[in-house]
Amino acid sequence: MAERETGRSAQASTAVPPVPEAWVRTELARHPQRPYPMDFIQAIFTGFSEIHGDRSFGDDQALSAGMAWFHGEPVMVIGNLKGRTLKDRVARKFGSPDPEGYRKALRAMKIAEKFSRPVFTFIDLAGAYPGIGAEERGQGEAIARNLLEMSRLRVPTIATITGEGGSGGALALAVADRVLMLENSIYSVISPEGCASIMWKDASKKQQAAAALKYTASDVRSLGCVDEVLAEPEGGSQDDPAAAFASVDERLRHHLASLRALPLEHLLEERYRKFRNIAQFYTVEAVSAPAVAATGA
Repeated sequence: MAERETGRSAQASTAVPPVPEAWVRTELARHPQRPYPMDFIQAIFTGFSEIHGDRSFGDDQALSAGMAWFHGEPVMVIGNLKGRTLKDRVARKFGSPDPEGYRKALRAMKIAEKFSRPVFTFIDLAGAYPGIGAEERGQGEAIARNLLEMSRLRVPTIATITGEGGSGGALALAVADRVLMLENSIYSVISPEGCASIMWKDASKKQQAAAALKYTASDVRSLGCVDEVLAEPEGGSQDDPAAAFASVDERLRHHLASLRALPLEHLLEERYRKFRNIAQFYTVEAVSAPAVAATGA
């Protein structure tokens, strides 16, 4: 009897813990067949005419921007490119833009502002490219410039996170009037592997880090960092891309109509107030018992 109990205890101690929901979402966000930003752009918009180059250094293959039509209205669309083949992935640095990518995006946004065209951005990147060349050419400055200029862009802006939204690389395209996020996307300051390497010196603890980071769509929505979570087909967008495209299309139309109804100055003030209030927290100082007694309470 004792031997059986010991056997049960051993089995219980070696039982595999359940996979955190956050990690399940992470794997869906990174699914190799998941629709990428350009897939959404090609499915939802028509007449896409790409703009090349940042007019400073070169043309970043990890980011695409151009004018298009959205249900009969001229707009500007921007999205990062990840590539499907290994050759394309390497050329596009796995979807992580260089400084010239962000400067190209800003150039496109300024064109949109000049011609009063709404701006749509689509984001699926683990972060900005961290190479030495990128740093030498001002990666941090390019991201910071986008944050500043997007905050005061005088046209409606809508950002959609379709997969991974990583760090400042994603935020540089997401300072928008409406930030939408697909149900199985993630939005975080750091990857779970990077977090685990810093916190526990062990990247294998990535699942634990994923749960701690609170970066799933529902978590980020509860923190006020995104405006709406968009439902996906069961199993993820890769199982039914057409349904995912239709869902995003419908919500983009809804949000653009609501933004169009706002006076420009009201639009800018609302955008500023939204980002100014993100991540605010307050503390309440406890009153000690003697202090309460001294007041005669």
